Amino acid sequence: MENKQTRLHGIDALRGLTVLSMVAYHFMYDVNIIYGRQPGWYREPGVFLWQQSICWSFIIISGFVWPWGKSKNLRRGLIINLWGLVISAVSYIVMPSEAIWFGVLSFIGCSVLLLIPLDRPLKRLNPWLGLAFSFLLFISLRDLAAGYIAFPGLFRLELPSAIYGPKLLTPLGLPHPGFRSSDYFPMLPWFFLYLCGYFLNGIFNALPWLRRPFTRSIPVLSSLGRRALPIYLLHQPLCMLVCIIIFDFLKV
Repeated sequence: MENKQTRLHGIDALRGLTVLSMVAYHFMYDVNIIYGRQPGWYREPGVFLWQQSICWSFIIISGFVWPWGKSKNLRRGLIINLWGLVISAVSYIVMPSEAIWFGVLSFIGCSVLLLIPLDRPLKRLNPWLGLAFSFLLFISLRDLAAGYIAFPGLFRLELPSAIYGPKLLTPLGLPHPGFRSSDYFPMLPWFFLYLCGYFLNGIFNALPWLRRPFTRSIPVLSSLGRRALPIYLLHQPLCMLVCIIIFDFLKV
């Protein structure tokens, strides 16, 4: 159960820093892509690395904090999934071309629920071994949606196109032909990155010297990190509102 003695407030601060990065990224996305100020912005290498740093951070931290709220994870997983469905519905209604299907909230909600039955067997693994295997599987499955699995410099295995037909397999990581989503985080490979965070929690618990620097709270960032979900839900409408004021009303 989460409490002041076991909680690592520095992790909240890292999540708070990621929240700020996410807000800045999405505001730039709205300006450059939605409002077309710099259409090629999204294809720049630095932008891709920025986007990936946000995704990786949120997913690893979410997996890390999973053991803190075991008694609440069923309710939390269901709530996050519900919000994921709401975002899919709203994005489809407001801006169909930017609709979100199985985005990051849906992924995290499903991961929270999936870990409930997996927690007991996973706890028996050495966390260092679990971390290594999870990361290797994540890297190997990174291109599953593109039609193959591979590990850089070792192998590449093309997968039969038939397994990408059923629409029900899209959340798993096998998108059907014609599938498009502006935010797509399938269970494979991303669940293995989520597990990296889970096993990192076990490593931190076994190493007091590693925990110590993270026990202190960083006031603003730690507070933002504990409110990541409501900020995530509200930031994009607010970013769009700012863009509307700047570009549509002020005609900047």
